[in-house]
Amino acid sequence: MEEQGKKLNMFNIFGLGLGGAIGSGIFVLLGYGIAYTGRSILLVCVGGCLFMLLAYMYNVIMSAMFVFKGGDYSQKALLFSPLMTGFSAAVTLVNSMAMSSYALAVVGYIASIAPAVQPYTKIAAILIMTLFFASSIKGSRFITLIENAMTIILVAAIALFVFFGIPRIQPGYFSNTDGGFFKGGVAGFFSAIAIMGWACQGTTMAPVSLVAVTEKPKRTIPVGILWVTVALAVIYGAMSIVAAGVLPYDKVAGANLSVTAQAIFPKNMYIVFVLGGGVCAIATSLLGGIAMLRYPLMKIAEDGWLPSVFKKETKGGYPWVIQLTFYLLSVIPIIMGFSLDSLISLVMIPCMLMNLYLNLACITLPKRYPEQWQKCALRMPIPLYNVVCVLSALCAGIVAFNLFKDLKPKDMIASLIIIAVCAGLSVLRLKTGAVRKEDLAANRKAIVAQALADDDL
Repeated sequence: MEEQGKKLNMFNIFGLGLGGAIGSGIFVLLGYGIAYTGRSILLVCVGGCLFMLLAYMYNVIMSAMFVFKGGDYSQKALLFSPLMTGFSAAVTLVNSMAMSSYALAVVGYIASIAPAVQPYTKIAAILIMTLFFASSIKGSRFITLIENAMTIILVAAIALFVFFGIPRIQPGYFSNTDGGFFKGGVAGFFSAIAIMGWACQGTTMAPVSLVAVTEKPKRTIPVGILWVTVALAVIYGAMSIVAAGVLPYDKVAGANLSVTAQAIFPKNMYIVFVLGGGVCAIATSLLGGIAMLRYPLMKIAEDGWLPSVFKKETKGGYPWVIQLTFYLLSVIPIIMGFSLDSLISLVMIPCMLMNLYLNLACITLPKRYPEQWQKCALRMPIPLYNVVCVLSALCAGIVAFNLFKDLKPKDMIASLIIIAVCAGLSVLRLKTGAVRKEDLAANRKAIVAQALADDDL
C-alpha cells in the first residue's frame, strides 16, 4: 500500500461512519414519516436503518471480499454491465436535483422563526442555491472549514432536542389514539420506511470510502458498518419518540422538527435550535453535496458519458460547464414547484433500482472469485448467501416501489421520464462510440488487479 502513517481502527471507522451518517434527512423528513405511520415512526427509524443497510448490502459484501481504493465507485465498476455503468453515470446528474430539497428545507426552518419569508419560498430557495454554489468557486478547503463547524453545532442540537424532549412526551405514547402506532396500516409503514430511507441510508458510505487506509479492512469495515447502523438506529429512534410524542399527530404530521422544538424549548433556545440545528444540518448536507458531486461529474465527463463541452474549465481549473449544469438541475425543481418528499423520491427511485441490480449481481461473486470468497469475513453457506443477496435486492425494490406509488401522477411521469432518459443516454453514448466497452472492461480489470494486489490486508 502507498498510504503511510497509522491506519484507521474500528473506533475511527465507527466515529467517521456515524458522523457521516447523521445528516439533514432526519431534520427534513421525520414529519413526512409521521404522516404516513403515526407514532410507529419509532419502529420505522430503528427498523429503517437495518432495512437500508440491506438495500446497500453490496457495499458490505464487497468490503468483506476486496480492498478497493476507489470505494463505492470501484465496487460498481466491478459489478455493472456497460449499460448500467452509463445509467449510473446519468443518475449522478439526477442526484444534483436533490440539492433543491435542501434549499427548500432551509427556507422552511427560517420561515418558522420569520413567517414573512414564507410567501417568497421559491425566491429564497433559489437565492440560497446561488450563494452556496458561489462558495464552491473558493474550492473544497473553504467548504470543509464551514462544514466542520456546522457539524459540531448539529450534534449539539440533536443532543439538546432529545434531552429537553424526552420529559415532555405525553402519556399514552403506545396507545392507538391520535395518530398512534401503524396509523396508515402496513402500506403506510412501508411508505414511511421508503421516505425515511434518505435519512437512514448513509451508514455504508463513509466506511467504504476508507478501505485503503484501514487496519484489516475486510473485517473492520463490515463490522464497523454494523455498529454504525445500530448507533444510528438508537439516535434516530430517540429523536422520533420526541418528534411524535410531544404534540398531537395533526400538529407534527408533515411538519419539520421546528414545530416540536417550539413546544419543548424556551424561546431563545428554540431560535438557537432552528438556526444551529435545522439550518446547520441542512446547510452541511447542501455544502457537502455540492463538494461531493463535483468530482464524480467531472469523471463522468472525462470518461465520455457526457459531451466534450462538459470538460471545459476556467484558467484557474474551475469546471464551469459542469457546475453550471449542476446548478441549473438544482434550481429547476424549485421553479417547477416540486415538494420535498417528491424530490427525494425522484432521486432515490433510480438509486434503489441500481441497488437492486447490484445486490443481485453479488450472487456471482463467490463463483467468479473463489479465493476471495474463502477469505471473506462474512463467508456463509452459499444457499444462505444467495438468500441474503435476494432479500437485499428485495429491500431496495420495496423502497423504490413505495416511493413511486406515493407520487402524484405528474411526479410519476417525471420519474419514468428520468429513468428513460438515464437509460437512453447510456445507450446513445455506447452506440456512438463516445464510450467504448473495451475501455470499460480494461478499467474493470485494472480495479480487480489493484484489489488483488492489496489482498494481504
